[in-house]
Amino acid sequence: MTKLLYVILFIFGFQVLSVSQDKSCCSTEKDVSFASFSDQKEFRDIHQIPAAFNLKDAKGIMITFKTKDGKNANGYLIKSNKPSDKFIFVFHEWWGLNDYVKKESDELKEKLGDVNILAIDLYDGKVADNREDAAKYMQSVKDERALSIISGAIDYSGKKAKIGTIGWCFGGGWSLQASILLGKQGNACVMYYGIIENTTETFEELNAPVLGIFAEKDGWVNPEVYGNLEKNLKAAGKNVTIKSYDADHAFANPSNTKFDEKATKDAKKLTLKFFKDNLMK
Repeated sequence: MTKLLYVILFIFGFQVLSVSQDKSCCSTEKDVSFASFSDQKEFRDIHQIPAAFNLKDAKGIMITFKTKDGKNANGYLIKSNKPSDKFIFVFHEWWGLNDYVKKESDELKEKLGDVNILAIDLYDGKVADNREDAAKYMQSVKDERALSIISGAIDYSGKKAKIGTIGWCFGGGWSLQASILLGKQGNACVMYYGIIENTTETFEELNAPVLGIFAEKDGWVNPEVYGNLEKNLKAAGKNVTIKSYDADHAFANPSNTKFDEKATKDAKKLTLKFFKDNLMK
């Protein structure tokens, strides 16, 4: 299946598939069932409002790059100290590309060394500081635009780039979707409590091994949902590692009241090793 055909099937086939998983909070398409989740108070409240935080001494800069639809996109770029063909695409959660995501990007660069980090803005400049705006911004993301932004980031990185991806919740789903789109350029995919609607055919062009990090108490991306993801990845012959914690959704967000420091520390350790083993060698 060509990438173009896959994208067409993804864009037009998603709503049909979405009916079967009625609690997948971090899917990547605005469909009827998903829109209803964002209207639920329980769903909104599980995402704690971020505490005020301003990143000081940022290691990167905001950039713009061209996209396939003829527009521009935004990203937070931290360049490797030495010339490097290795990139990591970072995908924000439902709040948008805020300073917490930039801080995580800075930390990845510090821990991994000679790699370029590009945190991709799928909200086109919008950042939420309340649940209502976050729900609105997430629902407004169209697959056509998001795929165009990711394709633009791939072009920006270059045809010879070796690329890893990471994201949380909304961004976790897009981390996996980006790795599928990357094909042979994809070298490592990390997704925190995210999901995409999938069958075994979904992963035909996926080259990157996948590390899925999930929360057993998550009411939406629950063990059944991520268990199905693991099953389909394995059935497609893909390399997948699933790690789950006795924690709740968004446990790795330090501004969340459900932040689990122990689980987060362990998940970050696994993430760094995963990138070192699959991208940095």
